[in-house]
Amino acid sequence: MREFTADYLTRTREGMWEDSQDALEPLALEDRERVLDVGCGTGELTRVLDARCPGDVVGCDADRRLLAAARERTRNLEREGEDESEGEPEDRRDRNERDHGPVVAGDALRLPFPDDTFDLVVCQALLINLPDPAAAVEEFARVSSDLVAVIEPDNSGVIVDSSVDAEAPLERRARRAYLEGVETDVALGASAREVFEDAGLEVLETRRYDHDRTIEPPYDEGALTVAKRKASGSGLADDRATMLAGELTEEGYDRLRAEWRSMGRDVIEQMGDREYRRREVVPFYVTVGTV
Repeated sequence: MREFTADYLTRTREGMWEDSQDALEPLALEDRERVLDVGCGTGELTRVLDARCPGDVVGCDADRRLLAAARERTRNLEREGEDESEGEPEDRRDRNERDHGPVVAGDALRLPFPDDTFDLVVCQALLINLPDPAAAVEEFARVSSDLVAVIEPDNSGVIVDSSVDAEAPLERRARRAYLEGVETDVALGASAREVFEDAGLEVLETRRYDHDRTIEPPYDEGALTVAKRKASGSGLADDRATMLAGELTEEGYDRLRAEWRSMGRDVIEQMGDREYRRREVVPFYVTVGTV
């Protein structure tokens, strides 16, 4: 499985469900008593689940560094909630001061829980990183007495619109090269139903949710970091081995990286003039099945 930094996960996942949570309705979160979020990372989805579930929510991840970041993030949010709750009605303070669920170290293929421990097991952007996603879904089903849900992207369907003319076509070229070289199915979201069937689960429903990420003035620190990585080419450098595992040649990669760095400098220039705007839409699919 590929490893991710806490900063990357927070940047790409935070706020994902702020605009709408309609795609989560089939999870029947209001009726759940015990929920497990597998591959929880820094806990963005865990906190969304915790806010909607009357029962207990547990996060689980194999990377202890990410779990430490999740705990720290939760503590910070709790401190902010305590400050904001001063002067609020008592019932609202009670909700703000509610204990967040624990996070536990564990492998998605060997979860550290007995059979039927939870009534919902869910993951977000996890299966796309696993060589055998059906094996993970089978393990989810082992520890669930009722529902299994996966929230996975179709990375082949990402749409980018940018004020820098070269950015969208360059991203399409880079994404195509990456998809050709990556070993796991990073476009799995749209076909997750097949994974459920392979794991012996009955699919109840699939809903699409578009994660819309926009960069515009004023630019936050995350947007500035991404722009600097484009100008240096470090983002492509991180994926060089994967991209060269496909049909892209060394010469093709070098040309792409040179154009990418030039595009990054244009991004920074537009940022300096407060003219840069970028919109990225990532399609996610919420697939829910019953054990």
